[in-house]
Amino acid sequence: MIETNDLSKQYNNDFWAVDGVTLNVQPGQILALLGQNGAGKTTTVRMLTALLSPTRGWARVAGFDVVKNPQEVRANVGVLTEQHGLYTRMSGEEYLEYFGKVYGLDEKTRRERSGYLLEYFGLADSAHRRSGEYSKGMKQKLALARALIHDPSVLLLDEPTSAMDPESAQLVRSEIARLRSSKRTIVMCTHNLAEAEALADTIAIIYRGRILLNGTLDQLKRDVLGPVEYEAKFAEAFELDGLELPEGVTLASRSATSLRFRVDAPQLTNPRLVSQLIARKASLVSFQEVSRKLEQVYLKTMADAQGVSHAA
Repeated sequence: MIETNDLSKQYNNDFWAVDGVTLNVQPGQILALLGQNGAGKTTTVRMLTALLSPTRGWARVAGFDVVKNPQEVRANVGVLTEQHGLYTRMSGEEYLEYFGKVYGLDEKTRRERSGYLLEYFGLADSAHRRSGEYSKGMKQKLALARALIHDPSVLLLDEPTSAMDPESAQLVRSEIARLRSSKRTIVMCTHNLAEAEALADTIAIIYRGRILLNGTLDQLKRDVLGPVEYEAKFAEAFELDGLELPEGVTLASRSATSLRFRVDAPQLTNPRLVSQLIARKASLVSFQEVSRKLEQVYLKTMADAQGVSHAA
């Protein structure tokens, strides 16, 4: 649904805001694009919406080239910017009617799409109120409805929950998850790592215009943090002497009542490892994967890119 190759944008003949971005986002996927302010996220999104022309490389969105077919690209893309840009003197119904006309929808389609989206986002009872009277969460949902009025196959969301209270942010996250479908692809730029971890199928980290990492969260964890770790906890002290670890398992750390293992192939070796622990008549209380967060991946990646030390 979104394909880029060496996508780049240069300003003032010497500054590359985006430099060699290559991405491939499949239908039905949510991609989280992570990076610092000024890393190139917004410039990338503007090229994907055909608002900016690339200096080098190419991009196709919903099968259309962003340079050769800009009108077709815009017709297939819905955009939610960090500043939602509502016309606050308009009611929710008037607002969607206006943008339905902008996208060239006929009157019957505008009425059907507007009514459906207002109902879908729980705004039907407030449709005749001015949007300036809406709560933050309602405003963001109306902005999402605007982005969807022409039923686009691609959604580009720039900081969709920025500066929102936790309740409103949760509402919007739930709507984003609900919008995932086999026919729609979503690219989400966000600084909220927990949000990205909860919603995204794939994650790309961009730094100074370049993609440092791109893949599923499990892939990034393995690539950046190494093999998965499992921790065994015991009710009483466990004697390690004589314990033979299966191939592909190494002892990462230990305490009197716990052992932490680094495991290359958990599905293959974990049953054998647990069996050996039980055979030693160990008072095993729990055996579970050590939680590793996207935040650890992101911070280590950025620290490595900046050449600074980082404590895992």
